[in-house]
Amino acid sequence: MFLLEVAKVLAKHNITYAIVGGYAVALHGVVRGTVDIDLAIAMDAKSFEKIEAALKEIGLESRLPLKATEVFEFRNEYAARKNLMAWSFIDPSNPLHQIDIMTLIDAKKINKIHKKIQGTSIPVASLKDLIEIKEAAGRPQDIEDVRALKSLLGVQGEN
Repeated sequence: MFLLEVAKVLAKHNITYAIVGGYAVALHGVVRGTVDIDLAIAMDAKSFEKIEAALKEIGLESRLPLKATEVFEFRNEYAARKNLMAWSFIDPSNPLHQIDIMTLIDAKKINKIHKKIQGTSIPVASLKDLIEIKEAAGRPQDIEDVRALKSLLGVQGEN
């Protein structure tokens, strides 16, 4: 399972992260199809360098000809001028293996819960934080995710 492979390599490289996209929605219990894994990492140059190395280790390549130092240094400019909100990685031999690194969301500021999958602990944005992230994004799928996630608040309580 690709998610486990990613979680294991991020743990090996001691990367602070949280799952924040469609996978996070699904891990909270909402039926949701998605291909890419959206990650928030710590907002520092070292974390960007470490995640680049970790993802290369499992065969992923940046979709853009950018290095970690460039993405980190110019992330605000890229977001403002090019609407580049994520640094994307893909496995050229398996296009279903995709990772998007959110360039403006700091994993250190996200409250996390941990989901265990086959004995591996995976940090996921808390329900409240995930709702805030999705509301800020505001795309049609995000709005639908917010509606579904808010319905969980009454069922699960806060987490």
